[in-house]
Amino acid sequence: MKTILNVFPTITITNNLNPTITQSSATSLPYPDNYFDAVFTDPPYYDNVPYSYLSDFFYVWLKRGIGDLYPELFITPLTPKSKEIVAYSHKGGYESGKRFFEEMLKKAFKEISRVLKPDGIATIVYTHKSTSGWETLINSLLESDLVPTASWPIETEMKARLRARESAALASSIYFVCRKMERKEIGWLNEVKEEIRNYIYKKLDDLWKEGISGADYFIAAIGSAIEIFGKYRKVMDYEGREVSAGDLLNYIREIVTDYAIRQILHDSISAELSPLTRFYVLWRWTYGEARVRFDDARKLAQSTGVDIERAWNRGFIRKEKEFIRVVGPHERKMEEIGESRELIDVLHKVLLLWKDGRKEEIKEVLLETGYGNKESFYKIAQAISETLPTESKEKKLLDGFLSGRDRLTEEIREASRQTRLFE
Repeated sequence: MKTILNVFPTITITNNLNPTITQSSATSLPYPDNYFDAVFTDPPYYDNVPYSYLSDFFYVWLKRGIGDLYPELFITPLTPKSKEIVAYSHKGGYESGKRFFEEMLKKAFKEISRVLKPDGIATIVYTHKSTSGWETLINSLLESDLVPTASWPIETEMKARLRARESAALASSIYFVCRKMERKEIGWLNEVKEEIRNYIYKKLDDLWKEGISGADYFIAAIGSAIEIFGKYRKVMDYEGREVSAGDLLNYIREIVTDYAIRQILHDSISAELSPLTRFYVLWRWTYGEARVRFDDARKLAQSTGVDIERAWNRGFIRKEKEFIRVVGPHERKMEEIGESRELIDVLHKVLLLWKDGRKEEIKEVLLETGYGNKESFYKIAQAISETLPTESKEKKLLDGFLSGRDRLTEEIREASRQTRLFE
């Protein structure tokens, strides 16, 4: 509430100009061609927020209070929903809703382009944690004459809001600055990939230095890449096939995955990691302990070389209806881990033993698996700890184990020396 009250003095400042407020459809704007210097829009985020249903709460009371003053705005019993540009309220299921959203968003963008002056700027705010949500935005943009020339992630959401608890909700929105210009007709896949790779590494460095992290980092990287392939009406491979926005997003995810892993582990041991270990570290950095929809989990796994359908419910990857969750050591049982030599499984086993105070067994496990003398084992544990919030049970186990690391490693070295003496 205090934050809201602090805004009031600013929004009441006026330059004495009388603004004009109109209500119309975004797909049919009541303005002539080349009319505006700038257009700013925050379109619906695919299927994220049920805007019209939320509006109904206020609509019924506004209708009672001021319905007689603005009868044309309160004709219907509740807010009209059939033409709302969202995927969730459209009849016909998921694919039909997706097509409807994409087609209507395309019309809205074309209208923005029509009313914008040739040297004007359009700013589009968008955020969605799923690749499918971004794919629909990109497809709509590519068929308008609005070309993204810059993009910036801006933190717009409160981390403590209810929506963010135990979910992979984003804190940032991406602000696209678009210009009205002609696109190049065709971009060839290999050349576009090279452009993206050369451009995106500099942007990834900047985003990392600015403290953007987790799922927001991936989304900000998508925004940067759209600046490159958004210049083309089509991207084609050399066999004459058109490359989908989804395929380009998968390529971008692979670049970001590799970069993020090297940054999280300080570039020292990333090449040593198995696909499952890379996946675990990246998941904790990206989503923390949240549940994530299957398709987005699959794409993150794919970028690390993990087939999630073969891996779920066999270890730390759990499928819960349409969601995927990565469980910590405190949610696993010793017998489930068994004699696995996978680094994350060994780490979880050690943490469970540490929780129960079974120090000698910890040394036995680390000696037997060989991880006790490997710096990479402890670096992975430290990297995972750094991705988790203070209140995390997994973080507390990791920090407790790591606090006695020096003494433990010395004892393991001594045990190794003794073993060699008796061989």
